[in-house]
Amino acid sequence: MVIKTTKAFDKQYLKLNAEVKIAFKRRVTIFKNSPFDVTLRNHGLKGRYLGYRSIDITGDVRALYTTQGDTIILFGFIGTHSQLY
Repeated sequence: MVIKTTKAFDKQYLKLNAEVKIAFKRRVTIFKNSPFDVTLRNHGLKGRYLGYRSIDITGDVRALYTTQGDTIILFGFIGTHSQLY
């Protein structure tokens, strides 16, 4: 599995505090081992983000991703629930 990020994700990630960045790294480790682990609450999205899936990073922070082929995961957005939706 190859994990990539978009420019939009990178900009949003830089604005996050250190605790959330650490939480993201931990969640990506879980994601790599088991993308549908129940702690991630991985689910598909509708509407504006149709084609994306969401995973929980903290209580309110979500990371949205899409897949490219079978092995590439592209994280497109990260932020609080109210920032993204």
